[in-house]
Amino acid sequence: MVAPARTRVLLIDDDEALCGLLTEYLEPFGFAVAAVHHPDGGLEAIAKDPPDIVVLDVMMPDTDGFAVCRKVRETSRVPIVMLTARGGVLDRIVGLEMGADDYLPKPFEPRELVARLQAVLRRAAHREAGEPLRAGALEVDPAARTARLAGRSLDLTAAEFALLALFLRSRSAVLGRDRILEATRGLDWEAFDRSVDVLVSRLRQKLGDDPRQPAWIRTVRGAGYIFIGGGDG
Repeated sequence: MVAPARTRVLLIDDDEALCGLLTEYLEPFGFAVAAVHHPDGGLEAIAKDPPDIVVLDVMMPDTDGFAVCRKVRETSRVPIVMLTARGGVLDRIVGLEMGADDYLPKPFEPRELVARLQAVLRRAAHREAGEPLRAGALEVDPAARTARLAGRSLDLTAAEFALLALFLRSRSAVLGRDRILEATRGLDWEAFDRSVDVLVSRLRQKLGDDPRQPAWIRTVRGAGYIFIGGGDG
């Protein structure tokens, strides 16, 4: 039996001890945590391999969490929960205005963080489920589970549909095979690394995409795949 995919959390906090504690605490609740301890590392991680949700500390060296949140929101709608030792109302308002989805003052009970993460993820899933995804002539409707290219309906398997939606939500980010495997495992194919390439090949064929001169999905040698179709559309 294939295990369900774990929710990928990126923790950006310069407190290494707290990161270790939260990593250990969150794992039994189905979260896979990656921690970085500098704002620049956090921005790089989000751009390279977008997580499902970000936990972001406000008070960090060089760049505070507010600036990081604002920078992330320029290109991504990944859910963000902010942490801070400054629990004033003004700080909470600033964080939410910068685009954070929730705000948790320190010190906090780890179980409360779990509840906040779960609530934010439910809201994000509900929001995304109702929003069509578009790139040029391609339109994907997650709620109706339909995909159309230039008005033509695409006959996609469950895994192909999940992969296409993942590409559209992660546009311009390189998706590694592990990331694709986590998002599509247990749907309609065997969970082993080579099958990721097979799945991408099947999706390319249905999009009419030539891997030698790609218009939709480009291979990044040694790293994975990146969705390039539709430009900024």
